[in-house]
Amino acid sequence: MGSTNSPSEGLQKYHVIQHESRRELPVTPEALRRAKDCDYNMLTTPITTPLFQSSVLALLSNHLVALKDRGGDDTKAPTLASLSPPDTPLTPGEVIRDLIGYASQWIDLSSPDPIVYDISRQVLELELSYAAFCGLGFVVIPGPKLHYGSAHGDEIAQYAHAVQEALALSKYIQILVQLPMIYHPDDQDGEDVPGSLSPFARPQYIKDGIKPKLDFLGTWDAHVPPIHAQSRWHSEPLKLLCLNPQTFLPIAQGSDDVRLTRDHQALIHRYMRLRTPPGIVLCDVGPIPGLDNPEAKIPRQDGFIDANVWSDVSTLPTPAEAAHLLQQQEQQQCNSKAFKDAIAHLSCIRKVQGKQAPRTILEQVSDGFQDYLQGPLQPLADNLENVAYEVFEEDPVKYNLYEQAIRQAFIDWAQRGRSVSGSAGHIIVAVVGAGRGPLITRALRASVETGVKIELWAVEKNPNAFVLLQRQNEVSWQGQVHLVQSDMRNWRGPCHTPPPALENHQQPQQQRQRLSSARQQAYNIDILISELLGSFADNELSPECLDGITALLNPSDGISIPESYTSYLTPIAAPKLHADILARTPSDATTPNTPWVVKLHAIDYLSTTSSAEDPPSAPEKPIPMYTPDNSVLTVSMRRMTDNRKVWYEWMVESFLQLANEEIGKRDSKRPQAKRVRLGCSEVSSSKEGGCMM
Repeated sequence: MGSTNSPSEGLQKYHVIQHESRRELPVTPEALRRAKDCDYNMLTTPITTPLFQSSVLALLSNHLVALKDRGGDDTKAPTLASLSPPDTPLTPGEVIRDLIGYASQWIDLSSPDPIVYDISRQVLELELSYAAFCGLGFVVIPGPKLHYGSAHGDEIAQYAHAVQEALALSKYIQILVQLPMIYHPDDQDGEDVPGSLSPFARPQYIKDGIKPKLDFLGTWDAHVPPIHAQSRWHSEPLKLLCLNPQTFLPIAQGSDDVRLTRDHQALIHRYMRLRTPPGIVLCDVGPIPGLDNPEAKIPRQDGFIDANVWSDVSTLPTPAEAAHLLQQQEQQQCNSKAFKDAIAHLSCIRKVQGKQAPRTILEQVSDGFQDYLQGPLQPLADNLENVAYEVFEEDPVKYNLYEQAIRQAFIDWAQRGRSVSGSAGHIIVAVVGAGRGPLITRALRASVETGVKIELWAVEKNPNAFVLLQRQNEVSWQGQVHLVQSDMRNWRGPCHTPPPALENHQQPQQQRQRLSSARQQAYNIDILISELLGSFADNELSPECLDGITALLNPSDGISIPESYTSYLTPIAAPKLHADILARTPSDATTPNTPWVVKLHAIDYLSTTSSAEDPPSAPEKPIPMYTPDNSVLTVSMRRMTDNRKVWYEWMVESFLQLANEEIGKRDSKRPQAKRVRLGCSEVSSSKEGGCMM
């Protein structure tokens, strides 16, 4: 389940599910075939029948009457019998893999009445157990009812306990909890779901005397959810988007064709960019066309006539006749008003699908890495592999900005007539930590475009990457680059004597001695280029690396690219990452304090001073922390080293800012607000995963 990616266009093929809340007949292979011919992907099915609901309601009603008449334990519910054939429309078979099960919407797992809760729990367990037996992969269950006033906190915990027990019934079934995107308690009309268990809750268990107000389906109405709600849902493990008929608007007055507002379309497009896009459920938008007339033929989405409509094989048409019949059939059926009306909402979704903007380059290159925990790199201690360099180089934003900065530095140098360090009058440029050479290519291109002549040096310690640099110098750079295999911290700089195209610090001792005098005459670097940015602050040891080489920079006019960089810390909601970290912690206690490298995607920014308008161009490092809502955070962070590796230690304090006018009246020198500490974390440390020097 879920949308698929179209390789040719890079667009998502929406996965659309047809749902009828009161589907009366079992889903047959014929019904599924007709649904797919209409371009639906899946159908939903109830797990139990109205007959089962009636029997449960009768049992509960009789039990409550007996309690009232004879007394007894008013918290013990009757035990439900196992399902019988009339209780369920489901049977294991070929259609099961294309169905999503719907648990009974009339149960109330958050009821404060223990009997109603227990009956609801039994119903859910019976349905999930049988659904798992039949082979259903997904089951939608009703979410908690958020209408019990001050009691709702306890009922949410009760609901969570019931779901946790249900998860243990089968390890192969996925439970999807249906919730409204926005809960409007004042907008509820108080109408009960037909046959709901909620009204059976007894008054003594309803706190504050609040009458339950029900929210049946977790679907949209005609009003698009506000941005803050959209962002929060974007961070959740969203599997389905449920749209009811009220979400759609008629194209024109009196027209049966429908449309979605631009805001609704934008919301759908945003969610379809998730790493695992949700399916779209069309709720109660009409039955599958043709089911009421088995003889009717409807257009096939694959362009072929279904062989099932021909009872006599001898009368099968020739290919030419089949093409003519298909053309006639499609023209008749597609022009049929009844057919168009039956799939109006589906056609609207497919039109929205066709309006998707192409994925950006950054989205394409980060595909598969979104919200995926990757261990921190050790660029100094380890020699990175080719795949790591590939990931770095697939960031178009960073390298475009580097090239712009290099070009501007060349132009500025020439316009100001600055003195150069080289003897030939060329600007001395050094790329340190060159990797596979992307910045070398950008620097050479900037030199050609600006007409500024340079003498280019490249330093790389990785012997494997250095092999590729040598090949690049021969094939692509025409020997213009002076290559040095060395840790930049040990490099003495360019030489006045004509340098060889290759200077290797791993050379035999005799050859190194011949170069020693040249090294003593090393001269300054005019423009120093590095990309030791790190994924969080200076965790990849740029200070340690650059401190040794910045002494070679031209003391009067030298330029370092970048000149500086800034890292930002912001609180986010990331349920998927949090769940992944929790799952790994039992086997690795250092998991919560590991500075994981992640391309953040399905997140919600929690700070009021943060903005998601400009998403980062490179992977981020989330540091897991827990803080209450509406609090002010103070983060104390320290960079630590033992001369073997570098790590971070941090502590978080949360405060609540309270306005206190009385304090101000008593003492005008004191502030008008009081900060109350709510909590304080332990001192956390990433020492175990620190960067080796």
